Amino acid sequence: MNDVDLIHLATDVAGKGYAPYSKVLVGCSLVSATGAIYSGCNVENASYGLTICAERNAIFAGVAAEGSAFRIVQLAVVARGLEFPPCGACRQVIAEFADGDVPVRFIRDGAVVTMRLCELLPASFAFTAQ
Repeated sequence: MNDVDLIHLATDVAGKGYAPYSKVLVGCSLVSATGAIYSGCNVENASYGLTICAERNAIFAGVAAEGSAFRIVQLAVVARGLEFPPCGACRQVIAEFADGDVPVRFIRDGAVVTMRLCELLPASFAFTAQ
């Protein structure tokens, strides 16, 4: 899937978000290693801490469908009316299911920007049991 198609899917699903507090509708679409496409939107909550980002919604849908073997090969996120990459928490969740070279696409200055995950999160946390 090309970057424009993935951005369009993310833009479409953003319109389904639930954002009565921030008024910022965010959508995410991703392609898994199986070639499946998963999308998610942000869902806010009055207690803010229970809000879920679009990226995590899409990723969790992929895990629910594919199980622990789920891997991300590309991802796009769009905030309607705003331009920003995934937040720090989402970057760390993406890193749980993606290699550092995975392209992450978002809008900046009206254009699609592609950055590798390792550029967005250069020092991701990784659990290593002793």
